[in-house]
Amino acid sequence: MKALEKVLRKIEPLDERAIAAARARQDTLTKPLGSLGRLEELSVKLSGIKGEPIPKIHHKAIVTMAADHGVALEGVSAYPREVTAQMVLNFLRGGAAINVLARHIGARVIFVDMGVASEIEPHPALISRKIAYGTGDMAKGPAMSREQAIEAIEVGIEIVEQEIKKGLDIVGTGDMGIGNTTPSSAITAAITGEPVARVTGRGTGLDDKQLAHKVEVIEKVLKVNRPRADDALDVLSKVGGFEIGGLCGVILGAAAHHIPVVIDGFISGAAALIAVGLSPRVKDYLIASHCSVEIGHKAILKYLDLKPILDLEMRLGEGTGAALGISIAEAAAKILSEMATFAEAGVSQSD
Repeated sequence: MKALEKVLRKIEPLDERAIAAARARQDTLTKPLGSLGRLEELSVKLSGIKGEPIPKIHHKAIVTMAADHGVALEGVSAYPREVTAQMVLNFLRGGAAINVLARHIGARVIFVDMGVASEIEPHPALISRKIAYGTGDMAKGPAMSREQAIEAIEVGIEIVEQEIKKGLDIVGTGDMGIGNTTPSSAITAAITGEPVARVTGRGTGLDDKQLAHKVEVIEKVLKVNRPRADDALDVLSKVGGFEIGGLCGVILGAAAHHIPVVIDGFISGAAALIAVGLSPRVKDYLIASHCSVEIGHKAILKYLDLKPILDLEMRLGEGTGAALGISIAEAAAKILSEMATFAEAGVSQSD
């Protein structure tokens, strides 16, 4: 708990002087005012987060955390739980979508086993910080203890702080875990107050009957556990997941060190809800990479008042949306740093 408390104390408001300087420079670049739209907004936000009038993005990383969920045994996913471990092996071989997109943008990926329900052989590209072999079946009781929830968050803090030592200018979040849209829907319903049916999607491809069953399971989960919306740790422990807790820690740890966080889709959004519940200031450090097809993600974005950069009808997870979002953030930073001003270019400004 000490690491979590320390990080929460370090999260500060954005740097208003850097924001003002970045906005002033944007207004002198060789273009009509506001003509680069949200790229301009994004560059100014990066300045405020990093406390730099002209932010630089060189070192990019995506933290992809994997874990299993006891609630998957309730038939809420189209895929068997064994797929989590199988996909982690695919990550380690470099064959998954996140590997491709991370290579495309020049980012390193940190894969973390937070609670896969089987043993995975040691691998130099895998950090094993298994809290347990999957969470409990939250349709029958809490997903984890409060102590395990804190441990998961503190693992995420530790992971991001280790990456900072290697050089880190921006971080993305990603996930892998069969059944993890179910705890994400439960977290979203618990915190936003939205009805379960309005925040529950088809996950990996459920049909209508399976979706109706999933909604029933989540309603049961909330009735059995009664998570308190005003206590983010209570929500995480009762209806969350180990990878969700870990990603929450990544978000908090990055914010404490003035590093922008590009969140992926629905599961990363659920982690962001927990993080903002622990520290409302964290919201200003978040960049929503895209809008997931999962309907619950839209509720999260609305609740957090975040505008997604992209809408490509994606729902894969892994950090794939975050990778694309990081590339746009880097472009925004380069516009601010590399584009000439009217004075530098000898171009007349408008009257």
